[in-house]
Amino acid sequence: MDCAVANANSHAAGDDVVSGSSAKPAKLIIDTDPGIDDSMAILMAFQTPELEILGLTTTFGNVTTEDATRNALILCEIAGCPDVPVAEGSPEPLKGGMPRVADFIHGTDGMGNIFLSPPKAKKCDKKASEFLVDKVSEYPGEVSILALGPLTNLALAIKRDSSFASKVKNIVVLGGAFFALGNVNPAAEANIYGDPEAADVVFTSGANIVVVGINITTQVKMTDDDMIELRQSKGKYAQLLSGMCKFYRDWHVKSDGVHGIFLHDPVSFVALVRPDLFTFKKGVVRVETQGVCMGHTLMDQGLKRWNASNPWTGYSPVSVAWTVKVDEVLSYIKKLLMKP
Repeated sequence: MDCAVANANSHAAGDDVVSGSSAKPAKLIIDTDPGIDDSMAILMAFQTPELEILGLTTTFGNVTTEDATRNALILCEIAGCPDVPVAEGSPEPLKGGMPRVADFIHGTDGMGNIFLSPPKAKKCDKKASEFLVDKVSEYPGEVSILALGPLTNLALAIKRDSSFASKVKNIVVLGGAFFALGNVNPAAEANIYGDPEAADVVFTSGANIVVVGINITTQVKMTDDDMIELRQSKGKYAQLLSGMCKFYRDWHVKSDGVHGIFLHDPVSFVALVRPDLFTFKKGVVRVETQGVCMGHTLMDQGLKRWNASNPWTGYSPVSVAWTVKVDEVLSYIKKLLMKP
């Protein structure tokens, strides 16, 4: 399989990654903690033409960082791209301590307890932050990053190289809950809660950032009927993903009363390649790093001219996903997941 593939159906729109007018593959790094919905998004990326996957970097979140690395290597092999480098990231948040691991959602293996065979390939020698800095420096202005877990690796890359934020093309972040309840507690979403200090470093770095919060991703659900359709399709990865999703679906029923699954990571991938299916608002985003609201993301919407400086003053705005064309995004996801 050619791991730099082409998508003739992509629409160029603003800061999108995939452009139908360009014959040159768009360069992408996926920072990830796979994870069932991460696995879906990663395999969608490998199924998307005109994306050149430069590598995967791994972090804790859905699983430990070590397990995320194993799962990332497995997914590259499943996609027919075992030579795509996987760089292991930090095993803990910036301030240290035990990371929060969501095995109760994704299973002890992170893949719905289907326990796939160990990968044959090995992780690369570079740490994730070094890999990110090196690739962005090698291709300044060309590399997009899809960040699907806590933002520790990106924060470390920014601290390692002060020019990193200006050289990366864009960063699409799955994280936050903007003017909506969180999913760890009422204040916070899991990825941001996992390392709030790192998230605040990234959001205030000045990089070109798009944030897709769970206020958007929970609007896009794959129902039981959709999952039957996936299982009965001729999709290249349909049976594998259907097996993973049983555990994930059962947790959604128990936790949220949803007979189906939220598509957090796949929706964020669509925001990367099809931003025309979303609307965005720009504003400075800060993250609470302590106290009862630790991990809370709050955007200054620019509705008021402040009389004095405050913690939002002087930072570059980021783009926050505001609305989503639910049916079109779900259709796009299903099309990729069911692609032979």
